[in-house]
Amino acid sequence: MLNIDKDKISNVLKKLEDKVDYADIRVGSSESKSIVLKDGKIDKINSGTDFALSLRVLQNNAWGSAFTSDMDNLDGICEDALKLSSKLTSNVVLSDPVVNEDHVKSNAKIKLSDVSVDEKMDLMIDANHACESDGIVSTNINYSESENTTLFMSSEGSDITVDNSRVAMAMNAVATNGELMQMGYKSLGGAKGFEVLKNADIESFGREVGSKALRLLKAETPPSGDFPVILDPELAGVFIHEALGHASEADLILQNDSILKDKLNTKIGSELVTVIDDASLKDGFGYYPYDVEGVKTSENILVKDGIMNSVMSSRETAGALNRQSSGNARSSIGDKPIVRMSNTYIKPGDFTFDELISDMNDGIYLKGSRGGQVDTGKGLFQFNAIESYIIKNGELVKELRDVSLSGSTLDILNNVTGVGSTFKLNIGFCGKDGQTAPVGDGGSFVRVSKATVGGAN
Repeated sequence: MLNIDKDKISNVLKKLEDKVDYADIRVGSSESKSIVLKDGKIDKINSGTDFALSLRVLQNNAWGSAFTSDMDNLDGICEDALKLSSKLTSNVVLSDPVVNEDHVKSNAKIKLSDVSVDEKMDLMIDANHACESDGIVSTNINYSESENTTLFMSSEGSDITVDNSRVAMAMNAVATNGELMQMGYKSLGGAKGFEVLKNADIESFGREVGSKALRLLKAETPPSGDFPVILDPELAGVFIHEALGHASEADLILQNDSILKDKLNTKIGSELVTVIDDASLKDGFGYYPYDVEGVKTSENILVKDGIMNSVMSSRETAGALNRQSSGNARSSIGDKPIVRMSNTYIKPGDFTFDELISDMNDGIYLKGSRGGQVDTGKGLFQFNAIESYIIKNGELVKELRDVSLSGSTLDILNNVTGVGSTFKLNIGFCGKDGQTAPVGDGGSFVRVSKATVGGAN
């Protein structure tokens, strides 16, 4: 919990009311820990605590901000922020005032700080043991956790405290047959407590990572060309996040760096495509109840039945677009709030997996993601799948390795001919403008009538 004098912050904000058009103060306190296990041995343990306070002022349509880790320096950073805003010229206009008062408790059932480091290391070692097998030559497991409390207060009257916790574990294994090397990867976690890992089948988790790497040693290289494809929930989520999600961020739209500029209320995809960003989804790794500007989060339907319905915005970008903020302003305490995704997914449809592949005579099923690249301005992408299968006459018949998927974002969206009925959210971290934010992405299986497939180097 934060141990701060809220009256002192309120008094500062009151003093600023007559000097600026708007001001807010964010205070954050956090405890974090990370553990790295390499080849079955603990390689690194890092832990730390952090306290920070930032203040923003808006006067004459220009921001001024300052940052400190010393509460006694509050008057000093006020002066710094005022000086900066008075020297800058800009045209910032905020969307309508947002006033919220709330205290949101953590979703954690088992506090991370109540679990010993030994128990966390034992869990990682168990996963590693389950992965060990002939042919596995290297393993790497990364564990990370954080518990934090943030306070947001504004000159408009908001007073919001949020307690949150987040935990994640990611594992990869490298297999070789002497000529070829392949990697298996899997992660799990949530915006919750240690129960996320304690309730998981860690033996199955580790075994799956190893078996995936070994299977890929026997897989064949892919054909190249245009094929009907099925994307699994992980790759579909990465596509939605990277190719559509970033292009739906209001700052990129305002910078003319989005294929979706001027596309609101127009058809951009199949009527089977509905895409949602929802920070209020507690089961998502990107969960947060209020953004860093005190806007309460909720389901934001970006694409509805193939029609572009909304964008993700902060109060500043929403003001520029004459909209209300969607609650997508995110940043650490010391960084500038920017528009970020939260939990972004394609809404499930009505098809089972067997129904999706049943009438595919010559297609490819792509699973997992090894990353890729996207040009949001041109609407082009290229992703690498972890594993893939050839589909013949409605059946999976041959495993493939090193497969890439590329094409036009809008072409893929318009070529969607089926969406599965299951639902899965993946965990991840998204980088933008030098900042990193925890996110969730996913959905269900997605069938696309035509996409370009090739080998991934």
